[in-house]
Amino acid sequence: MATKCARCPLRRLEMFVPMSPEEVRVMDRFKVGELTVDAGTPILQEGSNALQLFTVLRGIGIRYKTTESGRRQVINFVFPGDFLGLQGSVREEMTHSIEARSKMTLCVFNRSELFGFIKNNPERAYDIIWACATEEHFLGEALTTLGQRTAMESVAWAVLRLFERAEGLGLVENATVELPLRQQDLADALGLSLVHTNKTLSKLRERQFIGWTDGHITVPDTAKLADVAGVEVEAAQPRPLM
Repeated sequence: MATKCARCPLRRLEMFVPMSPEEVRVMDRFKVGELTVDAGTPILQEGSNALQLFTVLRGIGIRYKTTESGRRQVINFVFPGDFLGLQGSVREEMTHSIEARSKMTLCVFNRSELFGFIKNNPERAYDIIWACATEEHFLGEALTTLGQRTAMESVAWAVLRLFERAEGLGLVENATVELPLRQQDLADALGLSLVHTNKTLSKLRERQFIGWTDGHITVPDTAKLADVAGVEVEAAQPRPLM
């Protein structure tokens, strides 16, 4: 059975802005169902005219673009609470793809109802703008990483930001989180070869800044990893939930 918005497990997390009872009822009416997909399943595909929008309820995924030659650039990682498919509502088609990296559960909304939903609930428009601004901030940091950081700094930055997101969602236990991501995903996000990525991860492991074994990532000290990356630790900022 689909999860009622009033019982949404994400709403209990401190990282999400509290919703009023009326806002919860509004979202319950907007939601049309749930979709569960297995790891490796395409959720949205580049060039498609997606008819639905999604909020990730459970699971991890990746966003990526594919070049004409077939090479892949991972542009972000998808976590619970992320709102997917908005680009297709504005541009009529997706310019990137989203694929599940674990079993995922998605709240489903009809794209055709989005603008009516915003018109009747203008305060929710701010939440969508917030999501877009946050994505822009992340892409700016990612572009800086691709262009200006060393391989060591880049890998440390990526692992740190993944770990911070997981920590805000309560997925970290004993400084360890299970993230079903491949090292190839990390390499494709950072513009590095798989060999270079593996060697860099090994150096970080040898110096005990991180652990990465069988999809489990350990960060004993986020401040020390941030120093390696040349960035600040980002405290979890309360964010809206669609």
